[in-house]
Amino acid sequence: MDATTSGTPTIQYHNIPDQPIAALVTSPVSTFQRQQRHCFGDASPGEFPLSANPSIVLHVLTGCNLDPQDLAKLEATCSFFRQPANFAPDHELSLSELAALDMCQKRAIFKPMTAEERQELKQRCGGSWKLVLRFLLAGEACSRREKSQAIAGPGHSIAVTSKGVVYSFGSNSSGQLGHGTTEEEWRPRPIRSLQGVRIIQAAAGAGRTMLISDAGQVYAFGKDSFGEAEYGVQGSKLVTTPQLVESLKNIFVVQAAIGNFFTAVLSREGRVYTFSWGNDGKLGHQTEPNDLEPRPLLGALENIPVVQIASGYCYLLALACQPSGMSVYSVGCGLGGKLGHGTRTDEKYPRLIDQFQTLNLQPVVVAAGAWHAAVVGKDGRVCTWGWGRYGCLGHGNEECESVPKVVEALSNVKAIHVATGDYTTFVVSDNGEVYSFGCGESSSLGHNTVAADGQGNRHANVLCPEIVSSLKQMNERVVQISLTNSIYWNAHTFALTESGKLYAFGAGDKGQLGVELVANQTERGNPDQVNIDLS
Repeated sequence: MDATTSGTPTIQYHNIPDQPIAALVTSPVSTFQRQQRHCFGDASPGEFPLSANPSIVLHVLTGCNLDPQDLAKLEATCSFFRQPANFAPDHELSLSELAALDMCQKRAIFKPMTAEERQELKQRCGGSWKLVLRFLLAGEACSRREKSQAIAGPGHSIAVTSKGVVYSFGSNSSGQLGHGTTEEEWRPRPIRSLQGVRIIQAAAGAGRTMLISDAGQVYAFGKDSFGEAEYGVQGSKLVTTPQLVESLKNIFVVQAAIGNFFTAVLSREGRVYTFSWGNDGKLGHQTEPNDLEPRPLLGALENIPVVQIASGYCYLLALACQPSGMSVYSVGCGLGGKLGHGTRTDEKYPRLIDQFQTLNLQPVVVAAGAWHAAVVGKDGRVCTWGWGRYGCLGHGNEECESVPKVVEALSNVKAIHVATGDYTTFVVSDNGEVYSFGCGESSSLGHNTVAADGQGNRHANVLCPEIVSSLKQMNERVVQISLTNSIYWNAHTFALTESGKLYAFGAGDKGQLGVELVANQTERGNPDQVNIDLS
C-alpha cells in the first residue's frame, strides 16, 4: 500500500544519506568517529540497543516536535540524553539540544539568521537551544505569526490570509487601506501593490496601518503622525500605498503595536523599539512627539528577550521569555492602575509585574486595552487589571484593580486567547467557545440580552463573563478575536474560526465590518460572515 495515500503519517528523516544496510558487527564504533547521522547503528546480531542508535532517536525527537520542557525532562532523567552526541554541527551538543536546534531551523524567522546571529540569540535566551525553541514557539503562539489573522482597527480593518495576502476595508480618509486612494471601502479588497510579498503580521491604529513581511521588513501607510489630532502632532503627509519604513531596514521586525501616542516594534531577537512619545522620558528616552526614529526600550528589558508586545492608549506591555519562566513588564502611564504594580504612578522604564509570581501563574498571552489589560496563563486562568468601567474586568463590578486579579467567573473555563478594547474584553476557551464582558456600546459584545419588557438590548453592559451565544450557534471553533482598541471610534469585533472563516459584528458605519449594510443601518448585532477565505 502506498503510505502517502493510506492516511498514516510518515516520519521524515532529514540529513540522512541513502546507503545500504551495513553488516552488523560485534564491536560498536567509537562515538568520536561519528561524522553524520545514520538510521542504522552497529550492535550484536539480534540486538538494536538505544545507545548504539542515537541518530534514529534524534530524528524521532525532532519529528515528534517535542515541547522544550519535555526535552529538558529527558535530559534530567537519563544521561543518554545529556551526554555529547558527537554529531554535526556541534559535537558537544546533547541529543535533546540537537533536537531543539533541528526544530528551531524549521521556524521561518530562524532560517535566514546567520550562524553568528543564531549564537547571539542563543546567549540572549539563556545559552540553550531548548530555550531558543521555547522563545520561538511562544512568539508564534501568542501573536498568530505565520497564521491567518484579522485586525479590527479604529474605523478600518485588516485581514491577513495564511499565505500572507492582505485585505483591507473600512474608513480610508488618510489612505490607511493602502489602495492608493482615500475612498472608504466596505468590500474587502486585496492590497495589490504587495503582490509577491508575504505578510505575517499587521497592526492598525487611528488613520494608519503597519504590515510586517516574512523578511522582517515593515510597510506603513496612512497618517504620518503618531498622536491624535486632539493631543499630538497632526501630520500633513498622507501615504496611500504601502511604503517601506526606512528607519527599520536594519532591524528584522516580527511584530508591531500601535498606541495612541507611539508605535512599538519587536525584533526577531526579542528587542523592543519605540517611535515617538519619548519626551519627558515617557518611554525611557528623550525625543520629540513626531520623532520617527526607532529607539530601543531601555532598562530591565535590554537583555531579556520579549515574545509579544501589546499597546494601550498610553502604555505598553511586554511578554518576556526568561530561563525561569514567562513574565510581563509594563511601561508608560499608570492611571487607573493599568500598569499592574499596585499603584497609579507612571513608569518611564519597563517594570516587572510581580503579581503573577504571587498567583503562581505563567503568562502566555497578553492583551492591552485602551485603559485595562488582561493575561492568559498556561493553566488557562485569566487575569485582568486597570480601569474597571462598564465591568470590563469581569469581576462583577466597575472598580479599578491596580494588580492582576484572576477572573473567578471563568474558573471552569480553560482560556487560550484574550482580546481587549475600549472597556471591553473577550476570552476564547480551548474548546473554541467565546466569552465577552464590558461595554455593550455598538453591539460589539455580540450579546442579544432580553430586557424585562421582552425586547432585546444589544447595547447592555455586561459585568461578568457571558458566553457569546450568537457565535456558538455558528458551530465553528473560534481561534482568534480582535476588537477595536480606540476611544475615538465605535467598536467592532472579528471572530476568526479554525476553518478560516471570518465573522464580524458591531459598528459598521465606515464599512469596517466588510459586509454591506442596508438602509440606515450603522451596526450589526449578530455575527455576519465576511467574504474572505483566510485558510
